[in-house]
Amino acid sequence: MNAWADTLMPHLLLAPVLTPLLTAAVMLLLPERAIAIRGWLGMVSCLFGLAAAALLVIWTRNHDASIAVGVYLPGNWRVPFGIALAVDRLAAMMLLVASVVGLAALLFSHAGWDRAGVHFHPLFQLQLMGINGAFLTADLFNLFVFFEIMLTASYGLLLHGSGWPRVRAALHYVAINLLASSMFLLGAAVLFGITGTLNMADMAGKIALIPQSDRGLLHAGAALLAMAFLAKAAIWPLNFWLPAAYSAASPPVAALFTVMTKVGLYAILRLWTLLFPPSALGSELFGHQVLVWGGILTLGLASVGMLASQNLGRLAGFSVLSSSGTLLAVFGFGQARLTAGALYYLASSTLALCALFLVTDLIARSRQEEEKVPTIRFGAALLPFSPNPPTANPETNLDDNERPLFGQPIPAALAVLGVAFILCALLVAGLPPLSGFVGKVTMMTALLNSNGLGIYSESPGAETWIVLALFIFSGLTATIAYTRAGIRFFWSPRGRPAPHLKRIEIAPIAMLLGLCLLLAVRAWAVLRYTETTAFHLHSPHAYIEAVMAASVKPGPTSSPPPASTPRPAASGVSP
Repeated sequence: MNAWADTLMPHLLLAPVLTPLLTAAVMLLLPERAIAIRGWLGMVSCLFGLAAAALLVIWTRNHDASIAVGVYLPGNWRVPFGIALAVDRLAAMMLLVASVVGLAALLFSHAGWDRAGVHFHPLFQLQLMGINGAFLTADLFNLFVFFEIMLTASYGLLLHGSGWPRVRAALHYVAINLLASSMFLLGAAVLFGITGTLNMADMAGKIALIPQSDRGLLHAGAALLAMAFLAKAAIWPLNFWLPAAYSAASPPVAALFTVMTKVGLYAILRLWTLLFPPSALGSELFGHQVLVWGGILTLGLASVGMLASQNLGRLAGFSVLSSSGTLLAVFGFGQARLTAGALYYLASSTLALCALFLVTDLIARSRQEEEKVPTIRFGAALLPFSPNPPTANPETNLDDNERPLFGQPIPAALAVLGVAFILCALLVAGLPPLSGFVGKVTMMTALLNSNGLGIYSESPGAETWIVLALFIFSGLTATIAYTRAGIRFFWSPRGRPAPHLKRIEIAPIAMLLGLCLLLAVRAWAVLRYTETTAFHLHSPHAYIEAVMAASVKPGPTSSPPPASTPRPAASGVSP
């Protein structure tokens, strides 16, 4: 069984890329009116992708580091000359998170959002293909290709449903991402010119061979590349576009976009642990201080932005920035125990933010239903109008508008919505007993531990204390902001009609929040996985050796000719 699994698993690497690609192609062949068929095809594709990601996680977990890296050569060319796909513990975990988010967002869209514009389902599948490919690719050129597939699909998804707010947000979004793509190309070209390769594992082996005179050019290329990733990860000051774009997007699109910032963070973590580990003499830990301070500034800005947000969509957008800033600052310390806690927090925050965007839409819709109550103008004010004016209750001396506040049952739909909002708020703020609290406590413990002080000193430095203070401050501001929003939307209004919720809308939210609860219950097992993942990330020898040792499959004419037969010359003419 193990031999069969080891043979099958490397080929399963193609499933997260090929499945959405083929599904999108089939969808485009169907007529536009076959929206239901497209939707169910998308669901089958997402379920298959989720199953493939889960199998890859199980496979990488059940093997030690020497064989826990699966490599596939699609063109059957030897590394570093051909395309290589590779999966390790980190890539498998990111694939699983992206698959869960994609499935939840697509399920929610079946309530009617997929009919708000054309080609929603093909674009959705292409974006999943780009995200999955970015996690699996082992060379810079194909990382750029998958980035562009992901971004091109996101342009169409952001505009899905039309409307001036979406168009205005999309202009900023497209402009910043086109600039980031240009910097990506420039950075990759410089690194290729210096190292002579685009394969990330091969590049990692050649960093130590670069002469000191070329180190400045190497660092310039890496800085250009980092700017492209940091723009996608929404680091300050390149994050002005995110709250507006995410709040303007349709709810299932915004929910899927929560993974896109994590793609930039994944690329930073993957490349910097490969190219600039402490053993890379002359370039060791290049740019790590920039990552730490960039994360600190991003987290501080996001905390203030959450306090200032009066709109639930923008509040959720600044919550995404808070998650990105937290992860970026922690990754910058370059320490395995911190990275382990950050990976746990990454999975928890991504699922929670995806659920938050879906809950936000249901809250906004219930507010719109409340605003449909008939009104009459009295002077300059609009007052609710009822054909039967409220009458005094002789028992309580309260009118009918106040009676529901006392001893009346809460409608089931409103109760479900309120509980979902409270759980999202607890997860984003990092309050106990949910997984957001476990992730933050794990990172704070690693910061204060004698083996977790990072790259700066033997005792906690200024950066350590600032990050710790911001963890507490961001949790406090998130608690205040979400408490204020909950009072405004659930407590203060009177006479609000109960929202109309569909099962297909509640199911993905329940799935996401249930997984967050499972992360908290099974925290020890998940943290063991992330600890092993972080250890191998910061000691990437197994990944490099597995990619470089990938062998091509012999073709039908690749066997050497018999000894008696003269070998043909290179020109094809026999000697």
